[in-house]
Amino acid sequence: MTAVLQSYVTGRWITPDGEADPLINAVTGDEVARYPSGGMDVSGAIRYARQVGGPALRALTFPQRAAALKALAKHLTAAKDQFYPLSTATGATTRDSAIDIDGGFGTLFSYASKGTRELPNDTIVIDGPPESLGRAGTFVGQHIYASRPGVAVQINAFNFPVWGMLEKLAPAFLAGVPSIVKPAHQTAYLTELVFRAIVDSGTLPEGSVQLVCARPQALLEHLDSQDTVLFTGSAATAAKLRGHPNVVAGGVRFNAEADSLNCSILGPDATPDTPEFELYVKQLVAEMTTKAGQKCTAIRRALVPAALQDAVVEATAARLSAIVVGNPELDNVRMGALASIEQRDEVLRALKALRDSATLVFGDPESFHVEGADAERGAFLPPLLLRADDPTAAAVHEVEAFGPVSTVIGYRDLDDAITLAARGQGSLVGSLVTHDADVARRVVTAIAPFHGRILVLDRDDAKESTGHGSPLPTLVHGGPGRAGGGEELGGIRGVLHFMQRTAVQASPDMLTAITGRWTTGAARTITEVHPFRSHLEDLRIGDTIVGGPRVVTLADIGHFAEFTGDTFYAHTDPLAAAQNPLFGGIVAHGYLVVSLAAGLFVEPNPGPVLANFGVDGLRFLTPVKAGDALTVTLTAKEMTPRLSADYGEVRWDAVVSNQNDEPVATYDVLTLVAKRGSGAARA
Repeated sequence: MTAVLQSYVTGRWITPDGEADPLINAVTGDEVARYPSGGMDVSGAIRYARQVGGPALRALTFPQRAAALKALAKHLTAAKDQFYPLSTATGATTRDSAIDIDGGFGTLFSYASKGTRELPNDTIVIDGPPESLGRAGTFVGQHIYASRPGVAVQINAFNFPVWGMLEKLAPAFLAGVPSIVKPAHQTAYLTELVFRAIVDSGTLPEGSVQLVCARPQALLEHLDSQDTVLFTGSAATAAKLRGHPNVVAGGVRFNAEADSLNCSILGPDATPDTPEFELYVKQLVAEMTTKAGQKCTAIRRALVPAALQDAVVEATAARLSAIVVGNPELDNVRMGALASIEQRDEVLRALKALRDSATLVFGDPESFHVEGADAERGAFLPPLLLRADDPTAAAVHEVEAFGPVSTVIGYRDLDDAITLAARGQGSLVGSLVTHDADVARRVVTAIAPFHGRILVLDRDDAKESTGHGSPLPTLVHGGPGRAGGGEELGGIRGVLHFMQRTAVQASPDMLTAITGRWTTGAARTITEVHPFRSHLEDLRIGDTIVGGPRVVTLADIGHFAEFTGDTFYAHTDPLAAAQNPLFGGIVAHGYLVVSLAAGLFVEPNPGPVLANFGVDGLRFLTPVKAGDALTVTLTAKEMTPRLSADYGEVRWDAVVSNQNDEPVATYDVLTLVAKRGSGAARA
């Protein structure tokens, strides 16, 4: 007997007592492993995540968590050759395996990069600017995100045993929330193998990730309002879980990615003589055959102009005829097996329902060639293309055959195409293939409420396009209605999904202490040493320099206009400037004001400040006229040390005021500041 899959909980590998069900190689029909058939008490794993994994994660800053994800991604990438052979047992070709395995590792890299670049060197995230709550400025509000002291429970589908785990793990980990992974039993052997490599890497804090290869008993009963369930699977199972009392009344956060009858619309301009027509057909074939069509994002409904329905069917059938189905280890095989015999039979049942409303125009599920494998033992099907003569038939918009099956549906006009797209009742993704900008605007704005993501494909973006069915770490993955109503990924949005947004009301000084970012109205520290002479470790939030005053002259304004070529009338024509009610006469260039302010706060000698790399939020508030005296107040607002560099980023609050203490310009100055003892600092 092959090995029984183990669970990794409470810091150790365990094998539940009792019987185990065989897991079958989708290609050969041989046994790969066994999955425990009994139940498992998961209360200990949940408690361990909360008491051990959560505190260890929350003690790390975002950059530290990002560094751990990057180290894990490197470790798994170096070991990926050991995962590909076992992935073949799921029916995956080398290309299919790359989408699952390399795609999962790429998601880790992406979140590691975003955590480093876009999140603060802290354990909370500041959401937006402060809100003034009182006239005197002593009472302000600030939204923040803080990590929940709960656990993220994954309930995953069989089709992506690696990516499905990692795309949920990465944002939860970065948010400081430990994960418990429950893989689908059909392909859990691949998940377990990759998870062993995760544990062996030693890169993640103990308790931050656990694996349950068993049937978790009373899972939702052990969860509370600080916990999140992330489910990928059927809409029926999602509805059952969503109806659990702990979700309905107990506050357990539930995120679902469910059935999705995704559509791809061929624009009326994309006739057979255009590049878009070929792109459409090529994409449709790719979505039917990649992972043997077992993707929640695959194209199930091909919506095309009724006049082009025959042409699309003919061109698609021609491409499908070149697809070799068989043993995915063979180089010439384009499409492997479905994940299991049971899954193949499920697709055939759905196909039967579809054939009551559509005609099978390519592929025969009863008779087809399988290259290098036994069709009787493996879970094989050929690509199956249908044509719906009645575009309003219910089945083609309601029945999902989760395999290499798609239906070509004709539409009368764009309004009809939009109506048919909406009949999917909510989808993860839709695509529109057109080179007509008016068509793109009209269709996208109309179908956006029914989709989580929309790809507009044409000759201009085709070379770089990742395709209809490829979720990306930087974009939201999810969809409304039938698709589950959830969201995953989406860059930093995916991280914040696991965190609690809270409004904090306090004085500016208290908000500064809580958030680690200087708040307008908080105390400033006028330092004896110019702040630009301080290394990163020596700077403190609130350190301030005041420079000025500097009187602006007509000669300054004229010189700046001549030197830069900015001869806008407000700076050069007294009569025209006087007639403008905003100016009432010659005024200084806004950029002259900023330039003069820089001269008032810059320390000119070489030192820890290495570079000014930008200005954020620049606003000109009051016109500056000749004779006005400018003073600048520059305050250290926020500091972000870079773990992998000998310098960090410092954000300075800049306020330029006139002789009446009226702000004339406000902005943030961004600098790179060396750490003490670094090569940059010594230079």
